[in-house]
Amino acid sequence: MTELTPVPDDAGGGAHTVAARSTSTTSASRQGAEQRTSTNGHHVNGRSRPTARARRSTPPSGSDPYQAENGDQRSADEVEAGIVALWKAFGQQRDQELRDRLVLHYAPLVKYVAGRVGTGLPSHVEVSDLIQSGIFGLVDAIEKFEPERGLKFETYAMQRIRGAILDDLRAQDWVPRSVRSRARDVERALERLEAKLQRTASDAELAEELELSLDELRELFAQLQMTSVVALDDLIGAGQTTSSLAETLPDDRAEDPVATLVDRDSRRQLAEAVERLSDRDRIVVTLYYFENLTLAEIGKVLGVTESRVCQLHTRAVLRLRTKLTEQN
Repeated sequence: MTELTPVPDDAGGGAHTVAARSTSTTSASRQGAEQRTSTNGHHVNGRSRPTARARRSTPPSGSDPYQAENGDQRSADEVEAGIVALWKAFGQQRDQELRDRLVLHYAPLVKYVAGRVGTGLPSHVEVSDLIQSGIFGLVDAIEKFEPERGLKFETYAMQRIRGAILDDLRAQDWVPRSVRSRARDVERALERLEAKLQRTASDAELAEELELSLDELRELFAQLQMTSVVALDDLIGAGQTTSSLAETLPDDRAEDPVATLVDRDSRRQLAEAVERLSDRDRIVVTLYYFENLTLAEIGKVLGVTESRVCQLHTRAVLRLRTKLTEQN
């Protein structure tokens, strides 16, 4: 019975499944004769010229995509025959090992489709996540494919892989599909109006184009706000100043260093101005602003009336204002 062997391809993205040669004496002698024929070729004008079969089966220089584990070379026809045999065996047995070998062979299809789908998606969507979703689509395509219909598996599998990726993206999307559809309608309407008017369209013109009222258009804009999402880890800027978007968001609770320095300097100047006041004025300012005493209580401490304390306070404030103005 022929054994199928997966062989890595030259791009490293998948594997070619080839049929191992039979160990019978007849097969070995036949292939030995073919190898000698391919090696010797025909002699033209004294030089050896390889036959067409030898040129077709000989791989290009470098890595050999048809190199089996035992070192033997496989032609493209033998690789195709091995895939057909593998499909036939899988159709008869439905063995998991055979299915895994088919998945290994067609795995580059998943990477190709994921790359095509990922080109139109936001930057925060990882291609590796798309590939993971596409693998499930490939497995489902292998399970449901019917080779006897004579269809090409690659065409069928690419549709299933793309569908699996899109289904997974829709499942992760928190925005309803109807809202996404309305958003595309608004974008197309804006494009038509700007191309027609050669300027930015107003809300009234956009509402008329969409056959909506202004209130309905504003309500639609409110619904579309949730579709405009930006990842905070996206990089902005270029060169050495590249930073994430999260680093540019203001923090209202953060302490402003400039305001802190200004306040500290103002306190220092105020303390120096208070020190230059007379003793009575300094006592009035200290008791009123630092001890939180009333004018009547300060009058009792100083032994004067409340009106006199009010006069002392006014004089002290005027002197402080004058001194601070001189310093500035």
